[in-house]
Amino acid sequence: MSDTLPAPFSPELLDRAYSELQTLHDWLRWAVSRMHQGGVYFGHGTDNAWDEAAVMLSHVLYLPPLRDEKLFSVRLTLDEKQQFVALLEQRITQRIPAAYLTQQAYFCDLPFYVDERVLIPRSPIGELIKQQFQGLLPAGSSPAHILDLCTGSGCIAIACAVAFPEAQVDAVDISEDALAVCELNIAEHQLQERVYPILSDGFSALTGQQYDLIVTNPPYVDAEDMADLPDEYRHEPELGLASGIDGLALTRQILRDAAAHLTEQGILVCEVGNSMVELQYRYPDVPFRWLEFSAGGLGVFALSKAQLVTCQHLFEES
Repeated sequence: MSDTLPAPFSPELLDRAYSELQTLHDWLRWAVSRMHQGGVYFGHGTDNAWDEAAVMLSHVLYLPPLRDEKLFSVRLTLDEKQQFVALLEQRITQRIPAAYLTQQAYFCDLPFYVDERVLIPRSPIGELIKQQFQGLLPAGSSPAHILDLCTGSGCIAIACAVAFPEAQVDAVDISEDALAVCELNIAEHQLQERVYPILSDGFSALTGQQYDLIVTNPPYVDAEDMADLPDEYRHEPELGLASGIDGLALTRQILRDAAAHLTEQGILVCEVGNSMVELQYRYPDVPFRWLEFSAGGLGVFALSKAQLVTCQHLFEES
């Protein structure tokens, strides 16, 4: 290690760590202290230092997510310690989220390849997928045709395909780079026959297509929040985050166009995060159904085709 390393990784501190810290638990505890000392931000798949450290350490050790405490007494080799420190150093000094360092993130308990061409999966919509959108879709029905608009890594599209084994899923994005990552994940999950990546600016390439379920996690960060984002977010593609002055540039288009792409009993599920306040202010007469999540999360609404049609004049005026 270089003598120019910051305090959390000084040669003296590392020498002591390599000699004194032996077990997986030792290194997790040490990493937590280093991350707190370094003032990193959490929010890209984990919300605390312990889980973030576990992501990186399980990657180094070629282990599944570290949920079994019996593993905590496992001892690390010197090479494993050094690999872990190298990841931890990048996490702290360069503010790179752990998922980009390991190039893997979990969504709906499924593994996905990720890199800086796509956002790191973290949407609360995952909870809805696991529940097969219970209470939102018509009773006793299963969607035959699903759209994941703004698919990014393809995590929502692929998770929907797993949740609904008979469904065809279109995974749409404006970014060719994102779709390249999406295609990797489709192949990894062997879903080439049911999940189709499509290059499109919103609904523009989907003329005549209708869906029983449209799920979308579009960009929704407003200009003020973009300016104040923690450094970790600077590694993510701005195209997947920013959406105009008020954070609703793309959401307004979705609200205007979604009805034409839904079947008669079709449902739109859309995430707008903190921009939900602005959305409700702009459309006070729209009956947004704001969904609740047991694992936390907010800013996801559902609207039926009938509701979208009824409110069409409001969307066209905005």
